Amino acid sequence: MPIELKVPSVGESITEVQIGDWLVPEGQAVEKEGAVVVIETDKVTVELPAPAAGTVTRVLKKKGEKANVGEVIGYIENGPAQAKTPPKTKAAPAPAPEKAPTPAPAPAPAPAQEPRVMPSARRAIAEKGLEPKDVRASGPGGRILKEDVLVAPPAAKPAAAGAREEELVPMTPLRKRIAERLVQAQSTAALLTTFNEIDMSAVVALRKEHQEAFQKRYGIKLGFMSLFVKAVIDALKLVPQLNAELRGDNIAYRNYYDIGVAVGGGKGLVVPVLRDAERMSFAEIEVAIADLAKRAQENKLAIEELTGGTFTISNGGIYGSLLSTPIVNPPQSGIVGLHAIQDRPVARDGQVVIRPMMYVAVTYDHRLVDGREAVTFLKRIKECIEAPARMLLEA
Repeated sequence: MPIELKVPSVGESITEVQIGDWLVPEGQAVEKEGAVVVIETDKVTVELPAPAAGTVTRVLKKKGEKANVGEVIGYIENGPAQAKTPPKTKAAPAPAPEKAPTPAPAPAPAPAQEPRVMPSARRAIAEKGLEPKDVRASGPGGRILKEDVLVAPPAAKPAAAGAREEELVPMTPLRKRIAERLVQAQSTAALLTTFNEIDMSAVVALRKEHQEAFQKRYGIKLGFMSLFVKAVIDALKLVPQLNAELRGDNIAYRNYYDIGVAVGGGKGLVVPVLRDAERMSFAEIEVAIADLAKRAQENKLAIEELTGGTFTISNGGIYGSLLSTPIVNPPQSGIVGLHAIQDRPVARDGQVVIRPMMYVAVTYDHRLVDGREAVTFLKRIKECIEAPARMLLEA
């Protein structure tokens, strides 16, 4: 009896998803709990497991198509998933030895047969614009596997002189959601940005002094992000408006700090949240951020990890950004943007010296936060980073 593949519930407020890659195409077997198809939402990407072993007999929704939660997108025919193997044949008895005949002219070699292409590999070949002959087979019996296609060099696409080409690709749910949120922020909030610069000499020296011991004890490098998370929390305690949000005609002030840290994911920028970050140690923050970043690349973050932040930190410096104006993530009232560290000449005690400097920015909702509070907030971060010991003394 056919088993329905239904879109699962992937979040309280999500009613529609987009179908991603079918990991098991029609006609191919799958084990129980094996991943069948990728489901994409505006926040996370999940894999739909097979409820039972069997063969995918019908695909109702193709890649890129929309589907509602609970909708049937395919069928599996129940039964054990077994690889088909060629039937064994009995070896023919050896012929009795005969007198060697006069050798005949060697026949012309038969034309080489096209290697057998597995279903998942055939689709991958089409997506990369290749031909089976372009792929080196590694499967048993000379079969071409999907893994062979993934490592094959891309097909050359020589364009005619003066050719002008376009490729129309549908927006992913995540990219569409990002676009909607950015437009929402620009149209519903009174956003302003203020800037400052930080002398990173103290934290650079701190990292250099304690890096080896820190890494040996916790198994991870001491980065700048844990220091900035702590500095931001210190500044939010001084300027609580930036940790608040508007709810109608009221302002909701929070006494907890769920800090979102923007990271690049497999489908685009995502902002996983460090819950109760004020209670975390520097090491716990570094470990948590590394784990979140790794799972973001693998599209394995849960929706709960991407919602409910009270303030956001975005680090464009890892991509080389020198200066930018980050956009607030509604309904939050502020976001800090970090940038690249550069050696620059600065004046110290009447002398021009070279110091590692970083520009920082805070974009804020002017409906809740005045310019004085925004400047005070950013100045506090500067003080904490330029004298990091104060964060330990005042914790």
